[in-house]
Amino acid sequence: MAERYLGLDLGGTNIKVAVIEDVGGDTPKVLHDDKVRTQAAHGPDHVRDRLVDVGRSTAEQFGPFTGAGLGVPGLFDAEAGTIELFPNLPGPWDGYPLRDLVGEGLGIPTNIINDARAFTLAEGTVGAGQGSRFMLGVTLGTGIGGGIMIDGQVHGGAFGTAGEFGHQTVEPDGPLCGCGNRGCLEAVAKGSAIALAAGVKNAEAAYKAAGEGDPAALRATHEALDYLAIGIANVVALVGIDTVVMGGGIMSAGALVLDPLRSAVDERITLVDPAEITILKAALGGKAGAIGAALAGMSTH
Repeated sequence: MAERYLGLDLGGTNIKVAVIEDVGGDTPKVLHDDKVRTQAAHGPDHVRDRLVDVGRSTAEQFGPFTGAGLGVPGLFDAEAGTIELFPNLPGPWDGYPLRDLVGEGLGIPTNIINDARAFTLAEGTVGAGQGSRFMLGVTLGTGIGGGIMIDGQVHGGAFGTAGEFGHQTVEPDGPLCGCGNRGCLEAVAKGSAIALAAGVKNAEAAYKAAGEGDPAALRATHEALDYLAIGIANVVALVGIDTVVMGGGIMSAGALVLDPLRSAVDERITLVDPAEITILKAALGGKAGAIGAALAGMSTH
């Protein structure tokens, strides 16, 4: 039997699960994806139990698993597997040994990966960026996340934080970001910032209103896209990526986002031919994080 791997993507609302099968040199096969409620308000131990329970129940149907990956929405100590910051999950998470506790509960080696890096790994391996050697993955939602994938590997750099696309400074002395810096890309282009500037409930509504010609929505979305273009052009110049895969709720707006973003990026890129840079909508939807976590689980042995 081919080796199978479990992916668990921990979110504030849902835990998403995926199962992949290593088919020996070819692209791994996605066998299953699902989700359950996180019940995050009950605290770290309860969330750990939820992760273990969904992993065990999935193993009953699709196991045994050789390894598992755990995608998390925050910062962690990669060596110790302990949580450093979970901004959207309540409770005493600082120092919590989530990786090892989940691994012990499942009884299999378990890896841990940031959720945006998991998205990048999934889209670059089995999604829209498949076949690209130099890829930037971008997630647009409550915050702005990202990851850099080169020759099939997600690169975390010296500190495991490389690819934090949303935390590059694009507006000196701009609004305060949740990370503590001012003028981060996330602070000026995240969904809530777009919605606030447009006077609507969320970013999706802002892009819809912009498509209908609403002046405030047009200003808000164009400003956000220009900031995103600055960020993408920075990564092109510094890293040399040639493919950008964009995911998140606002990508449901499709061409209303991609077309003006493409134009804005073209204006910012001068060192290479802008036509060499491909910008794509993500292909895997909400299951990307869990699939990426499962792919990260393949590196546990």
